[in-house]
Amino acid sequence: MRPLYALSAILMGGYAAIFTLLAVLRDTFALGELAIGAIAGSAFIAGFVAQLSLARFADLGRGHLLMRVGILVSLIGAFWMCFADSLFEWVMARVVLGFGAGAVRPAIRRLAFVLEPSRSGEMMGKLTAWEMVGFLFGPVVASALFEFGGLRYPFYALTGLLLLIMPFVINLTIPGSESPLGNPMRTLIKVPAMQSCIALGVAFYLAIGAFDAVWALFISDLGASQLYIGITMSLFTLPMILIAPMAGRYASTHALLPLLLKSLGIATLMMISYTLVESIWWICLPLLIHATVDAISMPALQLAVGKASGEQALAAGQGLFGAIGLIVAATASLGSGLLYQLYGGPTVWAVVVICMFTCLGYAYWRGRTLSLLNP
Repeated sequence: MRPLYALSAILMGGYAAIFTLLAVLRDTFALGELAIGAIAGSAFIAGFVAQLSLARFADLGRGHLLMRVGILVSLIGAFWMCFADSLFEWVMARVVLGFGAGAVRPAIRRLAFVLEPSRSGEMMGKLTAWEMVGFLFGPVVASALFEFGGLRYPFYALTGLLLLIMPFVINLTIPGSESPLGNPMRTLIKVPAMQSCIALGVAFYLAIGAFDAVWALFISDLGASQLYIGITMSLFTLPMILIAPMAGRYASTHALLPLLLKSLGIATLMMISYTLVESIWWICLPLLIHATVDAISMPALQLAVGKASGEQALAAGQGLFGAIGLIVAATASLGSGLLYQLYGGPTVWAVVVICMFTCLGYAYWRGRTLSLLNP
């Protein structure tokens, strides 16, 4: 799995690196704010489509083909950004990169489940940790490479890293199911356990989308400097890198629904506390607690989705869950930005908290009598 951990970090780093270069793209190519938003968001939309439409092929025994196509498509997208010089080319390059990454992700997760089922929780945690490594360091490395050699250097590096990792993952065998579901997405969406997982995921990604959209604005309005904002964002990410592997191992031996209700419930309470704390120093305490329980929730959610999907639809379940997560996070991000502009931070946190509690209640109702409760 080590090459796949590295691939996950590289792809997530490629996703995130663009965000630190958006201002450069705007100034270099004279792009407007709407165009910059299209470049930033296009990869996530493409990832949504790829996960929803292609994930099931990994369950059908074509995971190796999905992996090859995904890596090659990602490589094309990365290489395209090395010479893109118009809005159309930048958007299309991001679409291609996002589609390739979206194709690879469910295949990786299926392999993590079937390779060593007894360690699937730990592997989910490690995948989460490595993705966070890419998310955290991708923008930093991209900024350093830009300062060293200009706009194209970060994408030269991304292309080179994908070429470097390709020989180690291109021929991996990903076993399919002996009796895959015929129409897995429609079947899974009707399963109460999966409905419970989706509700839990919506609660999780609502918080992520809102946090990403308004945290910098919120803490800046409290008087934080740009450096301090960056430090708090790193504080939120680091627990996911350090804790997620242990959390995944822990989740695999405990009842998942109670664990997730507790971790997401604590996250909801921490979001309430953001409206009560006015000190930029003391607000780091609920922030760290929030980050810690999110580090538990993320691998536990993926493990729960795997259990709800069953061996017949492991990749399809991960694709469905991942696609819904992308849409929820994007919607929450846009909505939170608008709410913050109109009514301020406390209103954003209040609306998100109400939605999260509603989702947790629905998740408990749909999942309380199911095997999801058992490790």
